[in-house]
Amino acid sequence: MSYRLKLYAFEEASAQQLQAAEQRFRRALDAALGDESLVLPVYAAYCKLVSVYGEAPSEDALAPHELELFSQWQAAEAAALTAALGPDRYMGEAQFEIRR
Repeated sequence: MSYRLKLYAFEEASAQQLQAAEQRFRRALDAALGDESLVLPVYAAYCKLVSVYGEAPSEDALAPHELELFSQWQAAEAAALTAALGPDRYMGEAQFEIRR
């Protein structure tokens, strides 16, 4: 299952720079989750958990499998943002959109 990715960077970036960052983001996200086909279902499950428990739920609130999925997505997202934008960048300044 393929997905579309749109990266929004706070800083001014050329179309080429943004496209290269999106490619780095996608490669890192796919690698962190194990396969491109897992991105949409894992992201959808993560978004559902956030809608129920909030963005920073206590570990006690989540079932073990929910905690694993929640943590897995957060790690994958962090790796993708670092790959796309660099390790010394403020992560709150960039946003992304993932959809079919």
